[in-house]
Amino acid sequence: MGKHDWLLAIPGEAVFTAFDTETTGLDPKQNRVIEIGAIRFDAGGIISRFNVLINPGIPIEADISAINGITNEMVAKQPAIHQVLPDFLQFIGSSILIAHNAPFDISFINEELSRMDSPVLNNSCVDTRIFAKEVFPGQPKYALQDLAVSFGIKAKQAHRAEDDARVCMELFLHCFSKLRGEKHAGA
Repeated sequence: MGKHDWLLAIPGEAVFTAFDTETTGLDPKQNRVIEIGAIRFDAGGIISRFNVLINPGIPIEADISAINGITNEMVAKQPAIHQVLPDFLQFIGSSILIAHNAPFDISFINEELSRMDSPVLNNSCVDTRIFAKEVFPGQPKYALQDLAVSFGIKAKQAHRAEDDARVCMELFLHCFSKLRGEKHAGA
């Protein structure tokens, strides 16, 4: 029995939200979210998309901009996180969250929610990095972009939140298909 077998028991009408954040650094206590991208989907396909740049209130260092292409100029006139999070929370609702290296993204969202004295996320969540390790053991690397290449998932804008969320969604669906196939074959 695998860690993700619970996914086989969810109803067919379940709604998922693959999401990703881009941040000013790696520490949620000191750094801030600068972009959130999310794709809401179910068994029928994509339901809706969410993508927003956020003014972090602190400078984005050049090495961060070099990775994700988000500059201080791009976020200067964007809303602050406290203006964005209510919309994001409404968007995800009670859906099952999907993220690659989920603890990172969730820790940033939860830290921002804590700063607003708001309750933290309590949605069920699937970390596609761990899920891929379970259903596709032996891959040379488990970074999102490496897995995308291995499974023929085309990344259009790597390290931008909405496209990373889309790649994450496709990776989840690929892993879920493999999990379903293995369980039906072994039943």
